[in-house]
Amino acid sequence: MKKKIKKGFNVTLAMTLAATMLAGCGGSKSTAPTAQEAEYSSDPSAEYAPSPSSDPSLKVASSGEKSAQKSTKNAQSDMSAGNYEEAATEGEEYMYYPPENSETYEKPDENGATLVSVNPLSTFAMDVDTASYSNVRRMIEDGYSREDIPTSAVRPEEFINYFSYDLNSPDKGEAFGITTELADCPWNKDHKIMFVGLKTSDMNSEELPASNLVFLIDVSGSMNSNDKLPLLKKSLNELVDNYTGEGTISIVTYSGEETVLLEGEDLSNKKKIKKAINSLRAAGCTNGESGMKKAYELAAENYIDGGVNRVIMATDGDLNVGISDPDELENFIKTKKDTGVFLSVLGFGTGNFKDASMQRLADCGNGNYSYIDSMMEAKKVLVDEMTSTMVTVAKDAKIQVEFNPNKVNSYRLIGYENRQMDAADFNDDQKDGGEVGAGHSVIALYEITTADSEKAVNLKYQSNEEKEYGNEYATVNVRYKEPEADESKLSSYTVTDEDEKEKKSDNMKFAQIVAEFSLILSDSDYKKDASYKHITSTYPEIESKDEYKDEFIQLVRMVEKRDL
Repeated sequence: MKKKIKKGFNVTLAMTLAATMLAGCGGSKSTAPTAQEAEYSSDPSAEYAPSPSSDPSLKVASSGEKSAQKSTKNAQSDMSAGNYEEAATEGEEYMYYPPENSETYEKPDENGATLVSVNPLSTFAMDVDTASYSNVRRMIEDGYSREDIPTSAVRPEEFINYFSYDLNSPDKGEAFGITTELADCPWNKDHKIMFVGLKTSDMNSEELPASNLVFLIDVSGSMNSNDKLPLLKKSLNELVDNYTGEGTISIVTYSGEETVLLEGEDLSNKKKIKKAINSLRAAGCTNGESGMKKAYELAAENYIDGGVNRVIMATDGDLNVGISDPDELENFIKTKKDTGVFLSVLGFGTGNFKDASMQRLADCGNGNYSYIDSMMEAKKVLVDEMTSTMVTVAKDAKIQVEFNPNKVNSYRLIGYENRQMDAADFNDDQKDGGEVGAGHSVIALYEITTADSEKAVNLKYQSNEEKEYGNEYATVNVRYKEPEADESKLSSYTVTDEDEKEKKSDNMKFAQIVAEFSLILSDSDYKKDASYKHITSTYPEIESKDEYKDEFIQLVRMVEKRDL
């Protein structure tokens, strides 16, 4: 979406903007990042986020807490949101030159359809973050149209798994409960959707094991905006106010150098902890490596056997000074996870957000990656979902689905492009999988063509005669290790004719429309008949709703309006 901008140039304004952008070592740049600045985005296919639509008539104000936070954004953020103004000098025409958005995103090529007769196995790590959804939500609330949203910022599995579903709990002695379902595909009448949902047992906050938490906080100049450090401070205060478990907390800050604000402080000393949090100020360059080493040192010194030992890094991802080799840092984090100390990453802010770097660091550290764009999201991640965020109940978890060629002709896994594994890696305990927290759920959607479909591809030398296991569509195999174990366990479940229901469940309906929205935003090659109209007309049919699902449908309507 484009807006006509008058020609001209306000010299004074341009100089002011230039001075603002150049002030501070970690501030946003007016050009694309250098190789050093984008160290984790070395892939030449990495996509830079454009500035959003500049038509002010399309700006949709948020409500509640988010609106209050968004309204206090600095002038630079407002500029990159496309709020161009004309100079008031009579007889002259001027325009603002907004700083370029240096956000970077990476995503492998989209999964395609696979013939079951050629490869019946689909294998991926059970490692699901939610940052993609909350980050894209921020873009939409900031006024982005569909064309403005980088397609590589949209990871469908993170959209689907952001929400809660009514899934079966594990049977006694089992790590996972499974929920499966088959239904028609709303965007392709020749296909079906296979829903696979896995869930671990819930844990009350009172059951939370003793925790050794080390917060590694970026206080570089790039964090000096209202949606970064100030929001982070409010988020941490919310966590401290609601944390009921025992243990210790340490706080390490990093910019030009690391500083230890708290070292092994008892979590019950809330007043002292909050005083340290409220003292945080942003200034200086970014040196993530030295701060990371100090954080792991403190985690080792305060290690709790059988407890939660975790480094939580909070940053905008702008690790642009002091790390000579990104691979070296990632290897450092990988070695530390073997000691029982895991890493989680909280992303903040806009403009120079480095999504790919933060996701990779969390993956290396056996942790999760979340993007915090509001106090509502902070409460969701750090309070409501604390146990699933902090407490790992299954590590190196992998899923391998074996499809029955007598029932399924082809399949396509929606999302999980950067979680794919070779089939042989499933049984290899040396191959890293994903980490699953207490009460956590993992949803996978497969778009399948059945063997009796008119669109089925029949091969001359492959038998399609129905033999044994005639009523089974697939077997879902799950391999995982208990938190302190080195050897994996295997659980298996089947998807049968009985999973194909005449009436779709709320689980299926909602997961389908979320997937449909992600296909539209990512301009998927497989979106076919996906439409806003189907999404918005289906939502009223869903009975099990909450504030996050209601918010989702509002986001769909915002984008639909701008896409007219």
